[in-house]
Amino acid sequence: MTVNVDENGKRLNRDFLYRRSDRIRRELEQKYGLHPAERKNQRLDNPLRKVAASAGDVKKQVGNTVKALNGQYRFQTMGEYRALLSLYNMTVEEARGNVRGREYHGLVYSVTDDKGNKVGNPFKSSLFGKSAGYEAVQKKFVRSKSEIKDRKLADMTKRTVLSVLQGTYDKDKFVSQLKEKGIDTVLRYTEEGRIYGATFIDHRTGCVLNGSRMGKELSANALQEHFTLPYAGQPPIPLSIPVDAADKAHGQTAYDSEDISGGMGLLTPEGPAVDAEEEAFIRAMKRKKKKKRKGLGM
Repeated sequence: MTVNVDENGKRLNRDFLYRRSDRIRRELEQKYGLHPAERKNQRLDNPLRKVAASAGDVKKQVGNTVKALNGQYRFQTMGEYRALLSLYNMTVEEARGNVRGREYHGLVYSVTDDKGNKVGNPFKSSLFGKSAGYEAVQKKFVRSKSEIKDRKLADMTKRTVLSVLQGTYDKDKFVSQLKEKGIDTVLRYTEEGRIYGATFIDHRTGCVLNGSRMGKELSANALQEHFTLPYAGQPPIPLSIPVDAADKAHGQTAYDSEDISGGMGLLTPEGPAVDAEEEAFIRAMKRKKKKKRKGLGM
């Protein structure tokens, strides 16, 4: 039993009691392997689970996951949104058309396997409420852009990614080390195995950022060159652009959109500029599809 006043009725200083109880708490946590109470308010690295068709009620799984992701993360393009969804075995496509002279835009969500292949039937966004729909997601892009810029949320991610990149030429090690620090990496490849897009999902800040958005040294082309086999086994060479200098240039890099549209029902959102490397790849894909159509027509 403790009292809060002395013999004269004056309030006792409770700072010592707090420090003592805090010390006892930490000792008990360490002794019995308990979860530290001090960390209870910290963001979990990846609290959500992947959607699994085998688990049943896929519609509910997709709806709950989409709503949770929209509330916890910031993304500025459909490509970044799609990269985030891919971590949970989902993807999204834009759908548009004309009904009775009225144009409409919508989103369609699909479940994928671990390789990104769609499985089962797609779901219209209207099944999950307005927050998962086209207009809500477009507004999310605008809000995210403003918050990331005003609060400089990309700086922390950039420093971490550059730090890990400077320490290895091994792509798998690069990805695994970032994951240990709370950042997931989504790399997109051409059929020839070349990287044409890279997106980083920082669970610490709740931000989804395309590599080129943070600087040329993190663009798809730069990463492809960095991880090219001739460098394997050699000690890492410091990047030509220091972290501090790169931070000053933050916000001046090109915005990207890795959406491949023609024939897939995907649209490039208006607003941010497009990553030159990914745009070149997209144009090449479109040309190939046009040639195939002409060949079929003949």
